[in-house]
Amino acid sequence: MPPNRDGQSFIVMANRLPVDRYKDSWKTAPGGLVSALAPIVKAESGAWIGWPGTCDETIEPFAADGMHLVPIPLSCAEHRQYYEGFSNAVLWPLYHDLIVAPQYRRDWWRTYEAVNARFAQAAIETAAYGATIWIHDYRLQLVPRMIRSQRRDVRIGFFNHIPFPPVELLAQLPWREAVLNGLLGADVIGFQRKSDVTNFRNASQRFLGIDPDRVSNVLGAYPISVDVDAIREAAGSAAVARLSRQFRHDLGSPDVLMLGIDRLDYTKGIPHRLRAFEELLEDGFLDPETSMFTQVAVPSREGIGAYQDLRDEVEGLVGRINGRFGTLERGVVQYSHQSYSFEATIALYLAADVLLVTSLRDGMNLVAKEFVTARKGRGGALVLSEFAGAADELDRAIIVNPHDISGLKNGIRQAARLNGDDAHEQIAAMAATVEVNDVHQWAQSFLNDLQNPVNAGLPRLKISTRNTTTNLQEVKHVVS
Repeated sequence: MPPNRDGQSFIVMANRLPVDRYKDSWKTAPGGLVSALAPIVKAESGAWIGWPGTCDETIEPFAADGMHLVPIPLSCAEHRQYYEGFSNAVLWPLYHDLIVAPQYRRDWWRTYEAVNARFAQAAIETAAYGATIWIHDYRLQLVPRMIRSQRRDVRIGFFNHIPFPPVELLAQLPWREAVLNGLLGADVIGFQRKSDVTNFRNASQRFLGIDPDRVSNVLGAYPISVDVDAIREAAGSAAVARLSRQFRHDLGSPDVLMLGIDRLDYTKGIPHRLRAFEELLEDGFLDPETSMFTQVAVPSREGIGAYQDLRDEVEGLVGRINGRFGTLERGVVQYSHQSYSFEATIALYLAADVLLVTSLRDGMNLVAKEFVTARKGRGGALVLSEFAGAADELDRAIIVNPHDISGLKNGIRQAARLNGDDAHEQIAAMAATVEVNDVHQWAQSFLNDLQNPVNAGLPRLKISTRNTTTNLQEVKHVVS
């Protein structure tokens, strides 16, 4: 298909559009990906391709918030099979170490193929000659090859936000070769951790017979981050400070306030931290009259059975712990099954003394980075799973293996006792690491590599983003 001469030179593709609809208007959606990429899309007069969030509705391309938006229609049946089915009941558990068993259904795979083809066709029709197309996450793994088969002129990047599984796990996937070939349609393939890069290289060699040292693709680890400026602005505001004090007061002003804040997902290890907290109360290492644990569990994928089972388990544990150690006036665990605004989330970070991140498997975990950024100059403690990508950078945290309940208990005890200079020093060191490697730096690092065309005859897009003085080579790990 010939390039669209009037098309966009920079395109972002993700499962969702960067806007949410409120009645008859569209507003920018919250989230780190949107805050990082929307300014670039606007500066380049580019496009964002994604699902608008509604089923059985066709919406024509439109402009909103300074961006050209291309909605991809999905029927309710397609959404169930592509999103809840193949993406989140096959790929998600497979890529997260089989914490629950994947369901390998051929009808889900066929729908995943069809939806990926629809996304790819939209990009093919939208892209100008020599355009740069940046595709995001596991739901669109077939798109790079589909675009490449018709558009040799474009630059294609793919970033995988979740872990990439080792060969022994990927071997289970009946469509492993198609997925690997799909990804290899991209010029730059980015992952969160070096181990993910190694897993992809090994899988390409094992299942496709490709010598990883001879591929022309750039395979790299580009750990994603957070919007440091936005977090610090919120943390320094009087309104957020008042809300933080109110949170702590409403919880009885405990001596030690521990916080967990996650999507309600089986990868997050929420039952593990609850059991560890219960045992610490049981052993007398934490005082139920002066200690409090607040768990925010943001609703997630509630139509999937494994998530319904997890909610029942978590709520059962909360009820048991409060029944054993709480009183009629005060529970020791406050559980909230709802989402919070950005400002309220920052207020929770400021109210807490300790953040518990006990992921069983996590591509990154941005909550950990948000917490240390918000608490710069305030001290605090971070208990962080070694299985979260953030542990590679936040090595001043109290690193734990969440499967080891005894070790997890020791980590929580250490965090509860941490105060004074040590607490401030550790938070300050981790906050400095995040500041150097914030979300804007992440985007610039990836795009700088993507804008190094193998074919010198292709035009290069000048990417506009915020000014930075960081040396990109210091924060980037590329294996080519």
